[in-house]
This record gives sequence, structure tokens and C-alpha cells, in this order.
Amino acid sequence: MPTKDQMSEGSPELGCLGQSVSVPQSSSSLIAGAWGKASACPSLRPSPAFALSPCRLVPLSFFPPPCPLVVLASLLALAASASPARADHLRGLQAGAVSEGRASWGYWGTDPKKYAGWSSHTNRLVPVYTFGITLADVSGPHSVYRDADRLRRLYGRLPEGTLNPRADYFDQTDIYHLQKMAVAAGKKYIVLIVFDGMDWQTTWAAAVYQSGRVGYRQGRGAGLAFQDYRGVQTDFGCIVTSPHNDGTTYRVDSQTVTNPGGLVPGGYDWRLGGEKPWTHGLDPTYLICECGERKHAYTDSASSATSMTAGIKTYNDAINVDSQGRQVSTIARQLQARGFALGLVTNVPISHATPAAAYANNVSRDDYQDLTRDLLGLASVAHPDSPLPGADVLIGAGWGQKAASDSGQGSNFVPGNKYLTDEDLARIDQASGGAYRVCQRTAGANGSELLNAAAAEAARHGQRLLGFFGVLTGHLPYQTADGGYDPAPGRLRIAEPYSKADVQENPTLADMTRAALTVLSKNPEGFWLMIEPGDVDWANHDNNLDNAIGAVKSGDDAFREVAAWAEKHGRWDQTVVILTADHGHYLVIEQPDALIPPLSK
Repeated sequence: MPTKDQMSEGSPELGCLGQSVSVPQSSSSLIAGAWGKASACPSLRPSPAFALSPCRLVPLSFFPPPCPLVVLASLLALAASASPARADHLRGLQAGAVSEGRASWGYWGTDPKKYAGWSSHTNRLVPVYTFGITLADVSGPHSVYRDADRLRRLYGRLPEGTLNPRADYFDQTDIYHLQKMAVAAGKKYIVLIVFDGMDWQTTWAAAVYQSGRVGYRQGRGAGLAFQDYRGVQTDFGCIVTSPHNDGTTYRVDSQTVTNPGGLVPGGYDWRLGGEKPWTHGLDPTYLICECGERKHAYTDSASSATSMTAGIKTYNDAINVDSQGRQVSTIARQLQARGFALGLVTNVPISHATPAAAYANNVSRDDYQDLTRDLLGLASVAHPDSPLPGADVLIGAGWGQKAASDSGQGSNFVPGNKYLTDEDLARIDQASGGAYRVCQRTAGANGSELLNAAAAEAARHGQRLLGFFGVLTGHLPYQTADGGYDPAPGRLRIAEPYSKADVQENPTLADMTRAALTVLSKNPEGFWLMIEPGDVDWANHDNNLDNAIGAVKSGDDAFREVAAWAEKHGRWDQTVVILTADHGHYLVIEQPDALIPPLSK
């Protein structure tokens, strides 16, 4: 998710629940459709400043200025993509929409006449898919949104318009409670997959494209592996993601909050925002904090990830500190203290908000180098005297991103790589006496093979594993809707060009997931693993549907790896997978059939 994170069709009669499916443990086949054919899972390997107020758009300065060669490449790509002869259907749709400034089939925001009308987050309800555990204890009659007293405890007040006596949806903090319930029930393998920025509409677009049909207009849906998988009991629901507040300010060096309570309170008015992710509320501007009747803050990725990993509402920008700036622990750290191994995998920088919030503490999500120190068990501004133990596996991007200065980080910022300093890297490397086998992007080396070999060695020798990859824009190369690596232009009419080395020298998110499982599964006590397809968010910020669908598919491939591991080793009876998003964007699909490639119709 980028540093400054921040209506579709349906029937009001169908709730988010009632789609739990139980399958005998002996069933190890995968259904046809999204999986291509009925087959055992292992055989299906995929190819290789201050917080932004939710009442404002992401400024253009969020995007780094392109070099002239990138602009030239983007203009050539735009012209080529707009050609009706081009076979890449989604790329053509995206390029055409950017070129024309509008599209009959969809748009971002509240204005159908403007394709790229909103580039930040929203207060939309987002989907939750579970495997090995149901949502019965947190949803429907048990929803916190049906209980005024519980809402007061959750938000520190009763948010206006938020109590809903018929709510099926529940809260993002319940993701934390579900993980606690899973462990209490004896589960040994907890996997949290967070598709950053993947709301119901983005999921729907990806499923329509992938399946070649408009197979649903509400509910769980079908067409992607995580929608279709029935190898274990599965459930579906929706969550509220609103934070405690937006507009809190802080001091990184002293780790203090300067205006507790912030400027805009959180909450969710179901009348204005909609009772289901696929239905319209009364005021489309409510979801972006522009409603004159009522304003509720929408979340950023730091606050939302803290809700899922620590079980509290907090301010936008916070990494596991509450609204007053007090540190809280996470489910991963609690399980680590019990002997669980701990892993973090992301295709965006290693200490961006979502992976950082799995483990670290900081008043600011932008203090990247200190967040990485927490993740690697080094002394940090938040833990100067008693460093955290550190993760057993940390694999992500951020390689090659250098900065001479960074105003968002503290006074201890070290020029160089903005996420991991050379000194810290040397300190944790097993080659110099550290605890981690280090594997990073290397010129001429195949990234998948390099990471796989490092994971095998780390598992064999009982070492921790750090994988550090990416392109100069901070993430892994975008794998677009058709599986290629040739992104179409986004809202700024700029497309990322990749060299052959960019693609070859980096693993995929699925490769990273497989490597993490190789190392973590050696621990007999069990493990906790977070997997973040973070580029879904980056693509949606760029109003780029081609990249967004490709990013969802990359995350879907990572889910396949988890399912394959559980099936191959017969561990579904001990495993819980929770797959969700941390927040929504504002994609609106008016003509879903337009997303279907012509040959699929």
C-alpha cells in the first residue's frame, strides 16, 4: 500500500451470510472453473508528511515524477493499447478509458462522466472469506453493530447513525478475535491474507474477467480460487473498516500523540453507505467523507491492519498504538511467545503499513527503517532497550529504493535504502553472525530459484529467512490481467515499463508464499503467517483496472499455494485461513460484461 493511503448492483434482500459450506476432510479435489480443471492443488502451480485526511483526494505529489523515458514509453504504450487490433482486452479498456477520460463500462468515484474521479480509499464494507472457521460468532445476531454498549467500547463513543439492529456485517477488529478463537480451538496454523484495497467491486471485476462471464451480482461470488475453493469448511461475510479517527498528529522521535481524538471520527452509517457492499446507500459522497449530513472517517492501511492484528480501533497512520499513542501487542507476538513461528510476506515494501502492523509499534507508519528494525529484532525508536524478538520469515519488496532524506522518518534516518539500512542488513545476516539467511535481488539470477534455494537452506539449518526484492518503484512488477508484465497507463497517463531483468530477477507473491511455508512449517509448534497482495491497493490508487485485476490474480495464486500446502500435508484440520481486505476504493462497474475478453463470450 502506498505511503499516503488513503456502488454497484445487487439485491437488498440477500445478506452477507448464509454461505458457509462444509466439505468432508477427505475431499482434496479442486472444483473446475477458477482452477482450470478438477485436480489436486499441488499440480496447479501458477506461472511464474502527516496522515492524509480522508476528506481529501490523494495529491498528485503522491506519485513520484517520471523520467522522460518513462513518459515516452507510457505514451507509446497508450497508443498501442488503444488499437482495436490489440489482443490484450483489459489493457485496451484501461488505456482507452484513460485516453478518453471516461468509460461507459465503469469509473472511480461518484461522477460517471469522469473515469479517474477518486484515487483514495472509501468507507465501503469489504469482503471476508474464511477457511476452517465460520463467522457465526461475530456476525448477524452477534454483530457488534447491533449492540450500543459494545459500539461505545469499540469506538470510545456511540458513533452517529452506526447502530443497526439488523446488521449482518461485523467489524474489522473481529478478524483479530477470529484468530484468537481459532487458536483456542486448537488450530496450529493461522494464515491471514490481506488483499490491500480489494473491495467487493474489485473482486467482482477480477472474477468476471477470470471466469469469462458475469456469474453473480451479489454475495460471495465465483470465478477466483478463493471464491470457489471447497476443500474445507468455508464462510463469507462483510466488515466495517472505519478507524477511530483521522487527523491525529504525532512526534516520531518521542513516539507521542499530540492531539488525541484527531479531527474526524469513525463510524458507519448503513443508511448512507449501504447495508451490503454491492448495494447503494442514500448518499454516494458519504463513503468519501464528503456528505453534508454526516462525516465518518475512512481508514488507511495502518489503522485497519492494527484492527485486524491487535483488535483495536485507532487513528489513521498508527502502527499498533491506540488513539492515545499507547503501545499494544498483536496476535502474532502473542503466539510467538507461545512457541509459534512467525512469517510476513508482501509484494510491496517490507515495512509498509500492513506487514509492519503485524508486529511492530510506532506512532507513524512512515517511520520505515524503525519499523523494519522491529520486524528483524533490532533496537528501534519504539523499542530502544528491549528489542522485539523479530519475525522468523520476512519476504517483501523495497529493494533498490534509495533516499538521501525522508521527512516522514525520525531523526535517526540513515540515507540509503529507505526501508532497510546497510548496517542493519549486515547486522542480521547469518554470514556475519546474524540470525537470518539473506536472499535479495541479484543481477542475472532467477528470483524464484534464488528464493526457493534460500528457503530450503534456511529450513535445513534452522535459520530465519529475509527475502528482499522489487523494482525501483518499490513493489514487485505488476502482473496484469492477462498475466503479462506490461501495465497500461493509470490516472496520470503513466505506465511502468519493466526490463527482462525486472521480471526474471524477482519472485512472484506465490513464490514468496511457498518459500515462507517451507521455513515456517519446520516448527512443530505451529505458525502464524500474513500474506499481503499489496499491489491491489497501488493499482486502485492509480485507477488502473488492468493492474488491479492482475494484482488480485497474483494474490489468488498465493492462496492456491496455501491450499496446496494444507492439502499436501493433510493439515486442513489444524489450519485456519482468513482472507480479506483492509479497506475499499471507489471502483464502480456499470457494464461488467464489457470486462469479458471477446474470445470468452
